[in-house]
Amino acid sequence: MLPWFRNIFRGGRLFSTEPARAITLRPYQEHCIQACEDALKAGSSRIGCSLPTGSGKTTVFISLLSRIPPPESNSKASRSLIIVNSIELARQSAEQVTRLFPSWTVQIEQGVKHQASGTADVTVATYQTLLQPERFAKFDPTRLKAVIVDECHHAAAPSYLKLLSHFDPNIRHPDPNFKPLTLPHRIPIVGFSATLSRHDGIALGSVFERIVYHRDFLSMIKDQWLSGVRFTTVQANINLKGVTVNSRTGDFNATSLAHVINTDTINHLVTRTWLDKASERRSTLVFCVDIAHVRDLTQVFRGFGIDARYVYSKTPVAERKALIASFKAGQFPVLVNCAILTEGADIPNIDCVIVARPTRSRNVFAQMIGRGMRLSSETGKKDCRIIDFVDSANRVSGIVSTPTLFGLDPADLEIEDESLESLEEKSSAKITSQAIDDIPDPESVTYTDYEDPFAFVSKFSGLSPHINQLSTYAWVGCGNDVYVLECLGKGFIRIEKVEATDGEYLPTHFSAHFTPAALDRATAASLKVSPFLRKRRILQSEDLSEAIKGCDTYAKTKVVFGPMVVGLLRSARWRKTPATPQQLAFVSKRLKKPLDGEDNDLQNLTKGEAANIITRLKNGAKRRHEKKVQQASAAARASEKERVRRAREEVRVGPLATY
Repeated sequence: MLPWFRNIFRGGRLFSTEPARAITLRPYQEHCIQACEDALKAGSSRIGCSLPTGSGKTTVFISLLSRIPPPESNSKASRSLIIVNSIELARQSAEQVTRLFPSWTVQIEQGVKHQASGTADVTVATYQTLLQPERFAKFDPTRLKAVIVDECHHAAAPSYLKLLSHFDPNIRHPDPNFKPLTLPHRIPIVGFSATLSRHDGIALGSVFERIVYHRDFLSMIKDQWLSGVRFTTVQANINLKGVTVNSRTGDFNATSLAHVINTDTINHLVTRTWLDKASERRSTLVFCVDIAHVRDLTQVFRGFGIDARYVYSKTPVAERKALIASFKAGQFPVLVNCAILTEGADIPNIDCVIVARPTRSRNVFAQMIGRGMRLSSETGKKDCRIIDFVDSANRVSGIVSTPTLFGLDPADLEIEDESLESLEEKSSAKITSQAIDDIPDPESVTYTDYEDPFAFVSKFSGLSPHINQLSTYAWVGCGNDVYVLECLGKGFIRIEKVEATDGEYLPTHFSAHFTPAALDRATAASLKVSPFLRKRRILQSEDLSEAIKGCDTYAKTKVVFGPMVVGLLRSARWRKTPATPQQLAFVSKRLKKPLDGEDNDLQNLTKGEAANIITRLKNGAKRRHEKKVQQASAAARASEKERVRRAREEVRVGPLATY
């Protein structure tokens, strides 16, 4: 406990016995609060904020409450309700309220031991307790000025809807016969979460109108608001191809995953990796698949003489509290858990996280590694080591791991003691602004007509707007999720979407290959080889942005070198010069548009625009290969399902869909 703060509980009410020290908000915390105030003033009343673990979400929403005045139409509405999903979060929030605003009365509504009066300035309540009608009846909505929902990615669940529908008639109660109260004022409902999305497809838009602020953990680490990190990825023979996927969440089924992961071989690998890479770490948190995995892995750690202990959902509350307190105090080095510490665990001294359970969810992965991101100078913590495990054979795509966070293929590189900066450098090295005057025109080969290379993007460019946001290179969209990067006459990189099919465990993903430029006939003849070289596989990824990043890295490290890399840029000087006669003749012939015709824009094409059109022409037909009618509808359904699954884990500031 901080030396300048002491508090006591009396009858469920928290009292401070010493004044609080004034707090200075971090810049991003102030920006988040300002975004909330602006949205509320603009008329929104149900808003969400996304801040990573360790960013001080509790401080932010408590400070926000201090700036929300009672509504003009109802000056008696001066109370606030904070809804959480665990007693640990309730205690943390209540203590922070008292720490920041000791003049406020604070009460906790949870279980038998903590029964609030409903009249405190701030009440922190668990949703489980509020679902009891007699407990919820204590809180008069007409006296509330605001409702805060912590870990609000749960807010669209029926249990939360039953509560929140009392505060806003636009939130539908699961019971169609429910009749909401007519309130004298709109009650702001503000949600906070580190992962503001759901895995089960239930739209958060059923509760919140819009996300008003988002900050991811990578940017927070770079700005030194979170702990520095060291990454280690262990490649092992972990065959996940037979592991089933939950059709609702899109992640692995725990029972099926445990059969592959919870083995003596892998448990010993995890333990030996810790001994080799993290034995000097003070506090290591390990994430497992299920309860049996927790117990078995803990026993392996103990077999090596390591004081490892475990906690899971059935651990008694008092025992869990004592165990976590001992772990915080550094009394033992390894704490093994299954799901219980993924949310709401405030343990700043964690300086190593082992992800011993593969996942297909970026949110789950971020939650797990986020446990080690809190700053803790008091314990001497300098950084946090993240250790994860991937299949060395890369038999299943879609696994979220350290490499995929940076758009790289786990099979193509070793990640050992890497920093955030070094991984970013590997995925996207800075390009010097050196100009190139003599860039060779792309070589031509035999092409197949594309139906309409102008149909997708205006101005003949072929540059897809969403790709422009992912890369500075001149990627060309060829339709049907095919993207091509010409590599200055040395060949081209092609990314295409591969649809999932029935009976296959491989989900819809993006596959990338590099095709080298053809040899001239004389060289091929002298070498006695075919002039057409075999294409090379670069990577597979479920996420297009990760595929683009990985291919950008491949292009500038494996294909185009040194100052020539600048020629790959959309802004390269050569792309702005007039198209060559050869380019114009080719485009004119393929598009059946005479160069001297009226209203003809071909004469105004630049080299870059002409090159993009040619790229689309030569790649379009390959995507129109006929598919069996029986597979087409199944592939379309799988593609949409996978797109929706990926979209659920993307957090963007703006309106939320309600379906």
